[in-house]
Amino acid sequence: MNNPNINAATLRTACSNCNLRELCLPLGLSLKEIERLEELVSTRKRIKRGEALYRAGDKFEALYAIRLGFLKSAVMSSDGREQVTSFHMSGDIVGLDGLAGMVYSSDLIALEDTEVCLLPYQKLLEVNQSMQAMSLHFQRLLSMEIVRQNGVMLLLGSMHAEERLAAFILNLSQRFEQRGYSRSEFVLRMTRAEIGSYLGLKLETVSRVLSRFSHDNLIIVNQKHVQILDFEGLRAIVSGQAYQHSHSQHGHEQAAGTLDSRAGTAERRQVPIQRERRSIDELLSDDQ
Repeated sequence: MNNPNINAATLRTACSNCNLRELCLPLGLSLKEIERLEELVSTRKRIKRGEALYRAGDKFEALYAIRLGFLKSAVMSSDGREQVTSFHMSGDIVGLDGLAGMVYSSDLIALEDTEVCLLPYQKLLEVNQSMQAMSLHFQRLLSMEIVRQNGVMLLLGSMHAEERLAAFILNLSQRFEQRGYSRSEFVLRMTRAEIGSYLGLKLETVSRVLSRFSHDNLIIVNQKHVQILDFEGLRAIVSGQAYQHSHSQHGHEQAAGTLDSRAGTAERRQVPIQRERRSIDELLSDDQ
């Protein structure tokens, strides 16, 4: 069952007046089509910080459009450790993980007080059958989730700690900008431990890399407040250029060993490596 402690409020949802409709609805809908969607999205739910919108194993009944707030998706290992799989903000559609087995496969936890619009799945199917634009939009959402997962796999499989964190910061920046917020200054709603869980890094590594970025005048970090000073510098790190340059200068043994092992093939693989880095950057930029 869904969390009984959720504070649910039944409200009239005016999609036509929502400043996030371009993120969660298809473009080019007629006024009549928007009015029909307003009938579909007739309920909102409010979730306090730390509460779950749903838990792994809950019956899948609806998707949710985030109106306000910030959430994380997480799965639990057999020994009770939490693995963060994604972060969600206003304009995102969540709950797609419930489609496969008709039960949600992860926990969705509010990182701050959050409000979502309820999209009952059965009613959504009916709308998709009669409204081609909504059907195509739903397919696009599923495709975007696959692209996002591919980007995460590439990030975890081929990036060093500095590259992962730089890509994460740039991706957040882009997502905030898409929602009309500043791309250069924002507040991290998640803890550094949660960032580490998502990026496959230890808490100490996240703190160390953030401090290094601050020392190199790439960003300013004040607790959870982040200000980006050098976008090009962060992009250079994601591309691998700044990482190799920095580590060769400081003589870190691990990086030196990695570079030595690649020395015999670096010249032959120069162009493919650059293409791979661009591919990673492009995939990450498509994350909602």
